[in-house]
Amino acid sequence: MREVWVALLACAWMTATSAETLTLDEALATVAAPHPDRRIAESDLAVARADRDQVASIQDFRLYLDGTLASGQGDTGGWRANNIGRIVARKPLFDFGRSGQAIAAANQEVAARQTALFHVQSLRRIDIMARYFDVLLADMQYAADNEFMAVAYVSWDNAQDRFKVGQISQPELLKLEADYHAIRERREAGLQAVRSSRQRLAHALLRPGNVPTELAEPVLQGNVVPLADYETLLPWVMEKNPQVQALQAQLAAFDARIAAVRAERNPMLDAEVAGADYSRASTTRDNLSAGLLFVIPLYQGGRVDAGVARERALKERSAAELDKLKLELADSLLVTLQEIEWLRGSAGASADKQIEFRDWALERSRAEYELEMKTNLGTSMAETQVAALRRKQVDYQLALALARLEAMSGGSLPPVEGMEKK
Repeated sequence: MREVWVALLACAWMTATSAETLTLDEALATVAAPHPDRRIAESDLAVARADRDQVASIQDFRLYLDGTLASGQGDTGGWRANNIGRIVARKPLFDFGRSGQAIAAANQEVAARQTALFHVQSLRRIDIMARYFDVLLADMQYAADNEFMAVAYVSWDNAQDRFKVGQISQPELLKLEADYHAIRERREAGLQAVRSSRQRLAHALLRPGNVPTELAEPVLQGNVVPLADYETLLPWVMEKNPQVQALQAQLAAFDARIAAVRAERNPMLDAEVAGADYSRASTTRDNLSAGLLFVIPLYQGGRVDAGVARERALKERSAAELDKLKLELADSLLVTLQEIEWLRGSAGASADKQIEFRDWALERSRAEYELEMKTNLGTSMAETQVAALRRKQVDYQLALALARLEAMSGGSLPPVEGMEKK
């Protein structure tokens, strides 16, 4: 009987030691918390914005001081100081496409990183849901295993008395003992799953050390939302998917960078104002000057061609990644829709029928127990818990499949024809 009491005490601990009940909505609210995945995506976005600001600063007004310490030999012979000090203000006026295309490329990179951050948030939401459901399922599995272990222990304990009076053989007794230990081992593994699933949830919520003890059963209203067919969803997903949008933005950035590299062959026009002081007076030197600086590149070797070739190669790689992603998305969309159809159809119906049958069997076992006809009430209760566990598995798997579909579609699904006005 000691094992039975241990099981009962474990159940009591699971239900009595919780301080607050965590809900799924509260768990999902932590998506915005500074999780490492989110921080990495935010860091990438910050780098892209800094790069954009750096590119845009090429057109900024610049003020600098330059000077020369020198000496030279004049017409009269001997060496004389020829020092120069200048304060210069310069503003680029036109670079004929250099900075404009570079800024356009930087803006596209920022857009790609913003989309990637949104995708990370969607993945975080799915991960939190999965960890939350794992805890609920682990608790249900542990409760069912506890019930099975209690039944097996009672059967083995009673068999020992029957063996002493010769009612059963030793092999029969050994079989009951082996069955008990096998179920006990499964129960112990279930207890480990109860603990480890809670720790994974705490880490997903970015609350290490604050392991949730009690979770509220979620209301999964989205499980009954109607969905469009595959042919309708496919173009929607290809247009709205965050990863597709990020790669498309990167392709646009490569086009802009190629144009910016080619613009290196274009002229440049700057305005400059300078104030100077000279240690040697001269009629050819101005203490204050203003003018336009015009530069026309004549020959730059292979630098521009090499830069264009590099950007084209990187663009081709991103284009291939985009084509690969679209193929994978088409397959994932079909698999996800088929999974949803199966869960809403045969899997859900089968789980409901199992519950219906187990409820009937439990009532029958309870009646037979009261009439002292049979003693299988504990087994029926455990099997009823297993049937309920299967129903929850279907519900949770369906919720996760719908969440993946929503993330795949950029956070929204197209309206179903005939449902818009409802």
